[in-house]
Amino acid sequence: MAQPPIIDRFSEETATFTVRGNEKPDLETGVAAIRNVLRTLPQRPGVYRMTDADGGVLYVGKARHLKARVTNYTQVTRLPRRLQRMVAQTRDMTIVTTNSESEALLLEAQLIKRFRPAYNVLLRDDKSFPFIFLREDHGFPRIAKHRGARVGKGVFYGPFASAGAVNTTLNALQKVFLLRSCSDSFFANRSRPCLLHQIRRCSAPCVGRIDEAGYAELVGDAKAFLSGKSQDTQKKLGAAMQAAAEAMDFELAAVFRDRLRALTYIQGSQAINAGDDAKDADIVALACHAGTMCIQMFFIRGGQNWGHRSFFPAHTADVPEDEVLTSFLAQFYEDVPAPREILIDRTLDEMALVADALSERAGKRVALRHAQRGPAKQLVAQAKRNAEEALERRLAESTTQGQLMRELAELFDLSETPQRIEVYDNSHIMGTNALGAMIVAGPEGFRKNQYRKFNMNDASITPGDDFAMMKAMLARRFARLEREDPDKTSGEWPDLLLIDGGKGQLSAVMEVMGELGAHGICVVGVSKGPDRNAGRETFHLPSGRELTLPVNAPVLFFLQRLRDEAHRFAIGAHRAKRSKAIVANPLDDVPGIGPARKRALLMHFGTSRAVRGATLEDLERAPGISKGMAASIHGHFHPRG
Repeated sequence: MAQPPIIDRFSEETATFTVRGNEKPDLETGVAAIRNVLRTLPQRPGVYRMTDADGGVLYVGKARHLKARVTNYTQVTRLPRRLQRMVAQTRDMTIVTTNSESEALLLEAQLIKRFRPAYNVLLRDDKSFPFIFLREDHGFPRIAKHRGARVGKGVFYGPFASAGAVNTTLNALQKVFLLRSCSDSFFANRSRPCLLHQIRRCSAPCVGRIDEAGYAELVGDAKAFLSGKSQDTQKKLGAAMQAAAEAMDFELAAVFRDRLRALTYIQGSQAINAGDDAKDADIVALACHAGTMCIQMFFIRGGQNWGHRSFFPAHTADVPEDEVLTSFLAQFYEDVPAPREILIDRTLDEMALVADALSERAGKRVALRHAQRGPAKQLVAQAKRNAEEALERRLAESTTQGQLMRELAELFDLSETPQRIEVYDNSHIMGTNALGAMIVAGPEGFRKNQYRKFNMNDASITPGDDFAMMKAMLARRFARLEREDPDKTSGEWPDLLLIDGGKGQLSAVMEVMGELGAHGICVVGVSKGPDRNAGRETFHLPSGRELTLPVNAPVLFFLQRLRDEAHRFAIGAHRAKRSKAIVANPLDDVPGIGPARKRALLMHFGTSRAVRGATLEDLERAPGISKGMAASIHGHFHPRG
């Protein structure tokens, strides 16, 4: 079992040392602040934080001997220019002592992810990874995709590199093992098999088509397959098909044949020649060019390839590759469970330390190995090749993207190239299920982990009033920004704000921006041209100036792509909200009504509409409903003015 968070275990041993100096970057003042801390620093493991005059965290570092490590920062002539700039900004230091260097490494990773300092290597992609979750708290366990905190009684298989990899695996698992994927409430209320049983993707335990012992056998086979014992499952299905054929039960034999085909398909699509040494491992390789680094990871579990992903760490300029990879591994496995083995493309100076730290966090032995021979070496070479190719694509895209950003700055008279572009759009049908959406783009492309949705539930907004919706959305967005980051130091403030609409929407937005005091942001309205033809868009500026671009201008295509992405995100979120509203049950909003009581009410009255219209006496007569609960239900649907 994983250890408790290091930061919680050692926060009580924190001591702060402060020297206030000139708020402007000054090397001598920074060195003086560090020397003041050195007088009381112990020679033991720990973590140090360097902060500026405003309290912002500049850097988080760990050390085996705190005093020796921090002393290095006072020898400024030996520091690279990047660290000299950091020392010049340093005004405070916070010290946390730990019991070992491995604990210091874990704490360093936690603090870096919390504070995201400007001088640390940062793992940009903090999106959670999907898993397959097989529950164990039900007589007929459910298998489903899971993302987020791994809580609940059951087994988690993963991580998978993407939701698509999980969906592909789940579809194949349903064909092979016929496990249910429905919710408990759906399962409990079935009177006949659903469509998944008809297409042979579920064994229909909800209506007794399979008993608990038979279903448990299917669950055991699924666990064996996900744990890498697919050959045993294949032999078992083959023997069952042969036995059915010999018994002249050809229909049953055909069922086993189809399941065997599905198993063969998933083995062919996921199997990888990892050898016995890499049945449960992550493959990691790093490529570097022109100051940009790419880290490629392959996830192998049970000898099966569960996908791969490229990462582009931030703040890697002038940082040695080994240091980048060490920091990446510590941060990546902060939230993702480490496998028993991690194969990398090089030998790190702190390889043993990283392995010990990951083992402590995982509660099991985690080996970190430089693969130099056999199938493992081939896997690492494949990851290295993928990292180099992904880096080449990234550099080519960033070159084009950078040119587009420069043209955008010139087009809208921006003082410098925009680093953050926000695009806003609304979506609704005749004012119903109204929703606003924001997408974010930067020099590296779309930042999908920063997209936001805004539910428009304000009663003061007239349904269908796009102007009011846009004003409400921007008011919420910038009021929060002003509250959380009034000094505009987080990088969350946009340089360019695009609004889907013409003069009306632009005027509404400018009114809100003026009320909030959000000045200095370029705001542009994008309206469709005559007959809503793409390529004839008009760009409206607050000054009243209007721009049109040649239909073949690259910057026009870029702006269209931004607008279309906002449309896609807004419409997708609106459809999801509308679908949820369609299947929503009015009883879900009644306090104290859970699945059991809801089921009892529906069985007694037939429909939720009948429950809503029932008298208090009728509700009291319903099975499982007390007088107090009946009064609560009746009061919910018939409030007294």
